[in-house]
Amino acid sequence: MKNIGLVIFAILLFTSNCFAQYSFDFSPDCRQAYNEIMQLQIGKGYRYIESAQKNNPQNLIPAYLSSYIDFFILFLNENPQEYAQKKDVFDERAALMQKGNKNSPWYLYTQSVLYLQKAAVAIKFGETWTGGWAFRKSFLLVKENQKKFPDFLPNQLIYGALEAAVGTIPKNYKWLASLLGMRGSVNEGMQKVTNFVYSNNEWAQLMQIEGAFIYGYLNFYLENKKTETVNFLKSGKFDLVHNHLMAYMAANLGKNDKQTEFAKRVILNRSMASGYLETPVWHLEMGYNLLNHLQYADAAREFNAFVQNFKGKFYVKDTYRRLSWCYFLMGNMPAAENARKQILKFGSTMADADKEAQKEAQTNKWPNATLLKARLLDDGGYREEALQMLNQVSINSFSDIADQLEYTYRMGRIYDGLNNYNKAVEYYNQAYNMGKLRTEYYAARAALQAGMIYEKNNNKKEAIRYYQLCLDLGEHDYKSSLDQRAKSGIARCTGQ
Repeated sequence: MKNIGLVIFAILLFTSNCFAQYSFDFSPDCRQAYNEIMQLQIGKGYRYIESAQKNNPQNLIPAYLSSYIDFFILFLNENPQEYAQKKDVFDERAALMQKGNKNSPWYLYTQSVLYLQKAAVAIKFGETWTGGWAFRKSFLLVKENQKKFPDFLPNQLIYGALEAAVGTIPKNYKWLASLLGMRGSVNEGMQKVTNFVYSNNEWAQLMQIEGAFIYGYLNFYLENKKTETVNFLKSGKFDLVHNHLMAYMAANLGKNDKQTEFAKRVILNRSMASGYLETPVWHLEMGYNLLNHLQYADAAREFNAFVQNFKGKFYVKDTYRRLSWCYFLMGNMPAAENARKQILKFGSTMADADKEAQKEAQTNKWPNATLLKARLLDDGGYREEALQMLNQVSINSFSDIADQLEYTYRMGRIYDGLNNYNKAVEYYNQAYNMGKLRTEYYAARAALQAGMIYEKNNNKKEAIRYYQLCLDLGEHDYKSSLDQRAKSGIARCTGQ
C-alpha cells in the first residue's frame, strides 16, 4: 500500500508539473511587449518578448506575441523571401498553443488569432485557398471559445469581426458558408466589436489599440461610417505621433475619406525615432495625398521611393499608373510612357486598382487632362476647386463617350461631397444609364453612391434598389470591391 501511495503521489506530481509546464500568462513584460508591438515599435517589442521568455520559458504568450510582429512585417511589406521563410510560423505557433491548458480561454483564442493572421497574410501573397481555409479555422475556433467562455471579452473582438465579414456574403452563397459552419451578420458582428471597443474590461483596456484598429476599418468599410470613423481617430484618444499603427490607419482612412490635409499632417508628424517597423507604405500614402492636390513633382518623388523599396505586389501597378499621371500632367511624355510600361512588368492584378491600371496601360490612350485633374482634386476633398474646373467645360466639350460618362459621374461625386444630394442623384442616374452596358466603373459607383445617399436619409427601400442596381451590372472595373460594398449596404439596410 505504501508503494501504491508513492506511485499515486508521483503521478499527481507529474501531472501537476505538466500543467505548470505551459501557461498563458500576460506578465508585465508581455503586456509591455504587446503595447510596443501595437505601436509598430518592433525593436522594443522584441526586447520585452525576450525578457518575458527568459523569465518564464514555459509561458506561451511570448510566442503568441511574436506572431503579431511577423504578421505586421509580412502584411505591410509583402517581402516574398520573408514570406517563404516565415509562412509556416503561424501553424507552428498554433500547434504550440495546443500545449497550453485547455481550460484557459486563451487556449482556443490564441489559435484563432494565429489562423486569422495566417489567412490575411496568405491572401496578401495570392494564396487565396490557403487563406480561405485558415479564415474558416479561425472562425470555428473563436466560435467554440465563445460558447465555452461567454464572459471572455476578447472573443467579442475577433468573433464579431469575423461574423461581420461573413455577414457580407451574398444570399445565394450563404448556404455554402453555412455548410462550412460559418453564419454571420454585419449588425450582430459590429455590435460585438463595438461592445469590446467601448468596454472598461481589463482585456479591452489592454487591447485598446488592436480593438480600435479592427473597429476602425470595419466601421469605415462595412458600416460606411467614414467621417465618423475618422473623427473617432481624431478624438484625442489615440497617440497619432508615437503609435505608428494608429497613425497609418488615420492617414489611410483620412485619405480615403478625402481628408487629405489631415492625412498629410499625420504622416509628417509621426515620430521618426529608431525601432519602428520600416515600411515603404508611408511613401505610397504621401504620394496619393500630394497627387490629389496636383503637386506632381513631389508626388512622383514619393511614388518612386515606394516602388524602389517595396518588395510586394499590391498597388504596384496603381503606383506606376499614378506616377505616369504625374509625368503626363507635367508634360513629360517620355517619362510618362516609361512609367506606363512598368505597369505591364511589375505587380499583380489582385487589387481592383491594379486591374484598372493594367487595363489602362494596355491602351495607347491617355486620360483627358481636365477630367483627370478634377478627379484627383475630388479624391483629395478639394471639391470647390474640382467644381470650378469642371464648370469651365460641359458634357459637349468631350467627343469621347467615355469622357462624357466620366464628366457626368464626376459632377455627381462633387455635388455629393458638397451635400447637394438632389443634384448628385440627378447626375448619378445619368451616369448609370450612360454607362450600365460599359466596362468602366462609373455606372456601378454611381449606383452605389446613390444608394448611400438614400441610406443616409433613412430611405432604405430606395437604398437597397440602388445597391442592387450596382450588383446587377456585368463585369467592370473595381467590380469585386464595389460589389462587396453594395452587399454590405444591403446587409445594413435589411438588418442582417
